[in-house]
Amino acid sequence: MRNLIELTDLTANEIQKIFNIADKLNKGEYEKCLEGKTIILFFQSSSIRTRVTFEKGIFDLGGQSILFPSDTLDKKEDIKDVVNYLNNWADCIIVRHTNIDLIAQMAECKLLPIINAMSGVNHPCEILSDLYSLSKIRSDYLDLNYLFVGAPGNIGNAWAEAKKVLGINIKQCCPAGYEISGLTTEHDINKAIVNRDIILTDSLPSKALPDFSPYQITNELMQNANIGAMLNPCPPFFRGEEVSADIINSKYFIGYSFKKNLLNMHQAIMYFSMFND
Repeated sequence: MRNLIELTDLTANEIQKIFNIADKLNKGEYEKCLEGKTIILFFQSSSIRTRVTFEKGIFDLGGQSILFPSDTLDKKEDIKDVVNYLNNWADCIIVRHTNIDLIAQMAECKLLPIINAMSGVNHPCEILSDLYSLSKIRSDYLDLNYLFVGAPGNIGNAWAEAKKVLGINIKQCCPAGYEISGLTTEHDINKAIVNRDIILTDSLPSKALPDFSPYQITNELMQNANIGAMLNPCPPFFRGEEVSADIINSKYFIGYSFKKNLLNMHQAIMYFSMFND
């Protein structure tokens, strides 16, 4: 049994192990491995991609999912009591909640696997999926030069976690005052994008939009990156804010199918956490 609260809960070898499980799932292995298993999900109503791929992933592997809104956990009852009762009937709990401390407290019970499906601090499953998808496009994905253009938040923080575990070469570009702990920061976007292979963005808080206006990723800007550079904007992305309207139709956009692997990655994370094969 393993929990996944942040990427630093895993070693580089364990991440590769999860990728290997995803490969096997793609080949039809582990069929119905969740048969007879019940997975409890706590999700906010705004979740689309993460919820769909976890629920479908459970169903496709023969398991049963029971869904609650995230705010079900925002009550007076001690969260450890909730987990202890759920342990009578559930085999895994997947939680999407802004409060990562609450998710960590659930994991401290050490009764059944707890998977963080996004918090206000990080988004480990999303970044694992992105890295897995990149590994299918570029076998040298760990040696590429990454640039995150954005403010502190769950996506930027999760990429910083990935750097700690995998040692990837990633830096941040942002206005002064928006630096992410653990990442080298540059403030000049025209210089920062030079020699970069993968450009990463996240949606911006409304109050940060004026500050980030000069940092919008455009076709013209991407021409200064390495040949073959790709733009991977974390959805939901917003045209005219962190990315220009036309770049989503350009050769630089990594494409909607890039996120297809969320399904098998979420299945692989569940399998690893529940069976630690």
